[in-house]
This record gives sequence, C-alpha cells and structure tokens, in this order.
Amino acid sequence: MPVGLPPRGGPLGRTRGRISASSLTTFLRCPKQWQFSYQIGLQGPTRPSQILGVVLEDALCELLMMHPPEVSGLDQLKAWAHGNVAKVAEQALSTGQTMWGDVLWKSSEDAWDEVELASLEQRLLDGLGLFFEEVSACFAQDGGPYLNLRRTGEQPFDVPEPAQGSVPVFPLPEKVRDVEKRTWASSSSPSWSVVDAPITWHEAWECARPWFKDPRVHQPQRLYHPDGWASGELDLVLRWDGEIRIVDIKSGSPGSAFSSSLEHQLRFYAWLWHETHDGQTVKGMEGWYLNGGHRVAYEPPAKGDMSSLSSLFHQHHRAMQDAEKGVKAFPAAPSEACNGDAAGCGWCAVSCSDEGEWSVPDHLKWITSVPDVSMKSPYAPLGDVQGRVAVRGRLTGAWGPMPNHFAEPVLGAVLVVGQQHIIIEESEPGAFPQLHDRMEQEVVLVDALPGVWRDQPRLYVDANTVLHPNEEVDEETLPDLTRLGLLRTRANVKGHVIGIRRRSGTRVDGKPWSMLALMLWDGHHVAEVVAFGSSINQRLLTLRPGDGVAMTGVELGWRSGLLQLRIDNRKTRLETFSQR
Repeated sequence: MPVGLPPRGGPLGRTRGRISASSLTTFLRCPKQWQFSYQIGLQGPTRPSQILGVVLEDALCELLMMHPPEVSGLDQLKAWAHGNVAKVAEQALSTGQTMWGDVLWKSSEDAWDEVELASLEQRLLDGLGLFFEEVSACFAQDGGPYLNLRRTGEQPFDVPEPAQGSVPVFPLPEKVRDVEKRTWASSSSPSWSVVDAPITWHEAWECARPWFKDPRVHQPQRLYHPDGWASGELDLVLRWDGEIRIVDIKSGSPGSAFSSSLEHQLRFYAWLWHETHDGQTVKGMEGWYLNGGHRVAYEPPAKGDMSSLSSLFHQHHRAMQDAEKGVKAFPAAPSEACNGDAAGCGWCAVSCSDEGEWSVPDHLKWITSVPDVSMKSPYAPLGDVQGRVAVRGRLTGAWGPMPNHFAEPVLGAVLVVGQQHIIIEESEPGAFPQLHDRMEQEVVLVDALPGVWRDQPRLYVDANTVLHPNEEVDEETLPDLTRLGLLRTRANVKGHVIGIRRRSGTRVDGKPWSMLALMLWDGHHVAEVVAFGSSINQRLLTLRPGDGVAMTGVELGWRSGLLQLRIDNRKTRLETFSQR
C-alpha cells in the first residue's frame, strides 16, 4: 500500500518531530542548513523552479490518469498522448502563475515572466517519453502478471493507481464530508480485451500506469514508520511487473547542484517501504528528470542493509532532536557558520565577527545594511523572552490525544496549584508521552515552556522536560520555582523581517487553512512569528525582508523547543519603524 496512516493517531501532515526524505537529505548536505530551513523556518526567496517542480509533477500525473482510446499501434498511442500535452501545459502555467502571485518574497518580481509555455510542454513530452518506455516494456511482457485480472474488472492492489473515473483513496475518508455521495465519473474509460487475448497498446498503457499522489486527494498521502518517527511521500511507484520500483520526479536535469542528494532520498524511501510493507524490498530506484527526459537508476538497498539503515536514520533523527533549542542566535560567529559550499546553503553561511566583519553569500548581502534596532521599553530583546520554568502542583484532568491549534493530536493535562490551574500540553505529538503517568499526584515539572492559547496561560512539555514525583524531589538541587501568576505568556518584540512566507491548504476534514510566518531579527537573535486565518491582515501581507516591525502583545509559543511567537488579531499591535 503506497499510503498509510500515522501510528497512534497522528499527526497526518508534516511535523518537525519526524524525519523525512527532504529533511534528511538537507541534514546530510549541511546540518546547519537543515537547522535554519527545517527547525527554525528561515528560508530564502521563492524561485520559479520551486513552483515548476510542483505544477509539472501534477501535470504529468494528470496526463497519466487519462484513458487512451483503442489504438492499433504505439505511434497512434503516442499521438493521442502528445495531443493532450498543450492543454495540460497551459493549465499548469496558469496554476503556477497564480501560485507565483501569492508568494510574498520572490527571487525577483518578474522572474516568472521568463517561464515559457514551450518549456513546460517539452518537459511533459519528455516525461511521457519515460513513461512510454514502461508501456513498451509492459507490452513486450504481455501486460505483466495482472493483465487478465484487470480484464475481468478486478484491481490487483489495495490502493489502486489514480485514474479518471476511479474512486480516489482518502487516508481518512471519515474526515471527508459526503465522500460517499460524490461522483467521480469520467467521459472516458479503459477498454479491455477478453481474457487470454493478445495484449493491445492501450491495455499496456493501463497496466503500466504507476501509483502516484492522487491530485484529487487533499489529505497527505504518506508512508509512516510504525514507531512514528519517520515518514515519506513518494512521487511514483511502478508495480506493473510484480516488483516495486520507486521513482522521484525532478523538473530539472541530472546535473543540478541538488542531484547528488537523490540517491540518499531514494534509499530512505526504499527503507521506509521495507518498514511499512512487512519486509518487502524495493527492486529499483529511479529519478525521472523532465528537463531532457533522463532516467537515472540507482542500486536499491538489499534486505540485509535494512537493520544498519534503521540504526543510521535513528542516529540522524536523534541528532536532529538534540539540536539547539530556545532562541536562535544570529548571525553566527565565523567559527560556527558553514562554508556555504553545499547546495542550498544560505543563512547557515552568514557570520559576523566581534569586529563587525561579515561573511555573507552574495544574494543575502542586504542583511549587512539593515540598521541596528533601538530597543527601548516596552520592547525587550528576543534573548530575554522567558524560557523554561519549573512549577509545582497536582497533576489531574488527563485528556488526549486531541488536536492542538496545528490540528496535531497531543496529550494534555491540568496542573492545579492552590486555587489556580494551568493546562499542560505536549509541544508536538509524542514530545512527552509520559504526561499521564503521574495523574492525581503532587509533582514538580522542570523545564516546561510557558505559552498562551486563546488568552489562557499554558505550559508546553517536550523531551527536555522532566516530571518528578514531589516526594522524590531533591530540594537542594531543585531550580527556582515559578509562581503561575508570574508566568510571562506574552511579549513585546522589535526587529527586522529577514524572511516571510505564506502557506495555505486544506485540512484533513476539507476545511481551508492559512498561515503567514515571518522571521524577526533583532540584531542578535531570530525567531519565527506566525499568524493564522483571520489574524493575517493586510499590513502583514505588505511586509517584506528588510522592513522593521515592532509588536506588542504577541503570544509565546514553542515548536520543537524553539521560540515561536503568535499574532493575536485582538491583542497584538504592530507598527513599522523602517522600510527596506
């Protein structure tokens, strides 16, 4: 089955607590790049190539979902397929242009103007050329082992390959409103010969069709490790010949700076397939490069390699989880920055010496001219935001897993101190699974993270938090306890925007969501500031890197142990004090 459900209830989507193929390959290229991009969320401007990668993959999948008419030969089949390319490419270009218009920080405002329709058409033609190699091989092998089964109207796989007119597979169908009442009818349908008849070319197309991410399904279509710490979303899975081959689609060419990461990515997918499919091994790994139609094959890991791969990926995952927490200092000292040689390196290569000498990649030179921030009351440096605290009280009121504000299932409880109480919540799924182990007991919670949600104070717990039974506490080594009434749950911050992005999509239940994230830099530290839904106002949408902003009443929050400030549209006030 090419898709799965996360163990123990979630989360279904992305989470910083799980290792993925993209985070792994970034970490292997440069651990500091991974920290900036994946842990902190500080990224560079969006380039057209990033959008093209999305729209071209979807466009190719749309072509593969089509049912060919009855044809007499390969040339006729190719003519039909090629005849659909122009319309699909035009729609892809239009979709990409819309996506480009929604980007807040672009590599250049007119960069999309250089994208040509003819280029999209050619890449789709080259992608079809790679698929036709599979169609031809399928035809030569009389359709493979499943031809007669398909001719009888049966489907050989639990999760079928997406096709026009077929019913899509939602990982969580119970979350999709009226899914059983929807119609997926199509104007075309597959044409099958009788059992044991010679194979036709249009049947070879139907048999060779791979599984791929169904564009009709808004829910994540991922594989999840049974223990919950790893996940991956495959592009294509070829299985027509009875074997499993994993394919990753690249919109560029094999000579790109990132191409060396592809083998690591595919090995991760092959390992994850083995872990999620009862020990089944992958027989092939390929990259399909649409720019030129190149097929690059790699030797997949053998069954005997899986144990060592599990250990290796566990090691990388632990290193990611043990990365720096709190508030990230920026810029780094020269000895702590990377050399900037790895593909994708940017912010991780920025450094400044005690003497004020900068080392900055060319495309980020503007950071050196950002003026100093005048920090006066009521504003305070990001480094002064209250961090981890210790509290004492009675643990009660267990609940969960239940969705947090990111729709991720987490555990929660209530800590009662005298006449006061406060909610305790995992900072992310699985961050503190022992939360309910000491219910209805007096405890001391050490290194919890203060925050607020819907005007109510909250304490977040993660892997660095320690829960002590009160009777086992050593009072002499116990850190100073914080009274609930003295918890700081909001902050007044000031700095310059050095990154901004907007994301939107559809939740697993079909409802839309939107988020804006900006990276705030006060000259010494950087932190993520986020706004959700109705809190995204026009003033936020006009901000760009280089703008100075001052905010009062932002909520304290934490993601993976790192500070994340949240804008409350009722209580947060924002002013600009300088512009780029």
